[in-house]
Amino acid sequence: MAGSRRKVATSVGNRDWIAGLSVAGLMLPEAVAYAGIVGLPPQHGVIAAIVGCLIYSIVGRSRFAIVSPTSSSAAILAATIAALPGSTTDKMALVTVMVALTGLLFVAASVLRLGNLASFISRPVLRGFAFGLAVTIIVRQLPTVTGIAVPTTDIIHQIAGLFAALPRWNIVSIAVGVAALAALLLLRRTPFLPGAFLVLCAGILASRLLDLAGYGVAVVGPISISRTLPSLSLVEWSQIRQLVPYTLPLVLILFAESWGTIRSLSLRHGESVTANRELLALGAANAACAIAQGMPVGAGFSAGSAAEAAGAQTRMTALLAAIGLALLVVLGADLLQSLPQPVLSAVVVAALAHALDPWPLLRLWKLKHDVVIALAAAVGVIAFGVVNGIAIAIALSLAVLLHRLANPYVASLGRLGQGHDFVDIARHTDAQTMPGIAIWRPAQPLFFANADAILTETATRIGHDQTARAVILSLEESFDLDSTALDALLEFDTLVRAQGKHLYYARVHDRVRDMIALAAPPLLAYLSYSVDDAVAAASQSETIASLPGAVR
Repeated sequence: MAGSRRKVATSVGNRDWIAGLSVAGLMLPEAVAYAGIVGLPPQHGVIAAIVGCLIYSIVGRSRFAIVSPTSSSAAILAATIAALPGSTTDKMALVTVMVALTGLLFVAASVLRLGNLASFISRPVLRGFAFGLAVTIIVRQLPTVTGIAVPTTDIIHQIAGLFAALPRWNIVSIAVGVAALAALLLLRRTPFLPGAFLVLCAGILASRLLDLAGYGVAVVGPISISRTLPSLSLVEWSQIRQLVPYTLPLVLILFAESWGTIRSLSLRHGESVTANRELLALGAANAACAIAQGMPVGAGFSAGSAAEAAGAQTRMTALLAAIGLALLVVLGADLLQSLPQPVLSAVVVAALAHALDPWPLLRLWKLKHDVVIALAAAVGVIAFGVVNGIAIAIALSLAVLLHRLANPYVASLGRLGQGHDFVDIARHTDAQTMPGIAIWRPAQPLFFANADAILTETATRIGHDQTARAVILSLEESFDLDSTALDALLEFDTLVRAQGKHLYYARVHDRVRDMIALAAPPLLAYLSYSVDDAVAAASQSETIASLPGAVR
């Protein structure tokens, strides 16, 4: 038995080593490429990947999560740097502050147990954001691939500038980028191979043998992972306040992306993870990256999927990936200087290719739900930039939610056959109404923004119904009531009873019952746990019992 246990332990260790080294091969070109998106020296991305993985392996819980720079964090950071005033040195200090703020917000959210924070960004918004972000980042790689500098900030002018400079495109640079992209896509058919690392090695080899730099192909240049503590003496409080509008979207997007990756991979393998613990791990990783002057980090889907495909068994995979990445940089620093920039652009494009799949958007169109929100996110990011685009999408998402809640549907219920089920008679033509009894059910929870509108509409319909002497209001959608909704319900009760009708409440949840017990104890006699019980109570009243055909 002991020998069997040792064999299992050795097997697990071997898989972690393989997974860690494979992920390191993927992280290196991605970290350098994402730093290039921001316009930072490559070491900022590399250091962030090393530090992020080291800290997460200690604090985090998922064996598949690889915490390193991501395309979304790089895009938001690039937008921040472009918008901030000041010199490059000042901006680097502010970037360090922004990464530190990101870490602090993650930790604060964990302490306050705000693990459901990611739910504030709906999946359609994320899908649209991912699509628009992929288009934005891919277009921004074109100047590197073509060898043409286009100093513009928006995509439309960038594309126009590229076509205006068509005669000056570097054919060799384009050939290198296209060849690298083709190789990356081809190597995806063999997921057990570190495709990005192999393409990176091939790019370095081609650069040295063919002297690609001599043909005008841009190369990475020197990479150093030696860092000093950040100098923040020149950062003013007013500048820190300017970072908040950029930091909040960064935190939301990073956590939504990271939690989505961690949760999906963990559920697939029966792994137990909690959102609040992952918030803490991401906060610690970003705080450490700020000290090391790295980029913001999160658990990206491509690196996590690579760890899963390579057979990661424990969190040691992230630790080994960090060590492997550090060794690659230290031992291969001279070689990495020759890495062609178009190869890194190809790595970025290949990493984002899955986000260009239109099927998620087409599925929303087929479902006839949320497609406008998804398209707004995509178009907003492309047309107005990353930060403004996601702000527009989130605002639209909240506006649609409020519109749905403030413009409710109130269903009239009837009984199915002789059973205990009561359904919307507008959707079930075989449902029968109860003689002398009207049953109404709001389709949304009652809260301060919609309670008056819903109950006023319901009261109006009750007043128009001259045949019903008893009314039942089903509150099954309202698991709780705030004080405004409670006041609106009590006013509704007074109004209906003033019409000479008997009023009963069905499907009343315990928390609503507790509120009514405190505010209007006499109403407790009219509360039921089911519609069937409320119908029975209404049928026993003298007024209803005297009607022909009434239920007795």
